[in-house]
Amino acid sequence: MTGLDSWYSFMKSHDSKALWELLHPDAVFESPVVHSPQRGRDITFKYLASAEKVLGGPGFIYVGEWTSANGAVLEFKTMIDGIEINGVDIITFDAEGRITNFKVMVRPLKAINMLHRLMAEQLAAQS
Repeated sequence: MTGLDSWYSFMKSHDSKALWELLHPDAVFESPVVHSPQRGRDITFKYLASAEKVLGGPGFIYVGEWTSANGAVLEFKTMIDGIEINGVDIITFDAEGRITNFKVMVRPLKAINMLHRLMAEQLAAQS
């Protein structure tokens, strides 16, 4: 199973243990609303688990996929509170298939503002 297959499996199962195992210890998460990259497995896990809860509902779908030897760009769409959210996950994997870098880009601006609020609430609930 490739790293990308493992990511898709996590998105279907919502298994937090599988997500933890998929992350490299030095993984980096780059948020569309936080200026600096978040470094390390612990914080990357916290952001991705929160994002999965905020975005990963029944309306979440990947609508495009572009792959390279060590990564993928996955375009997604979902709807939250009547706002259509469109974005991309840019994922880099190591040779063992673990995520080393995960960058999220989102549009439109009102979706970013809403995600900023919802993610802050979800991250606070995890603390």
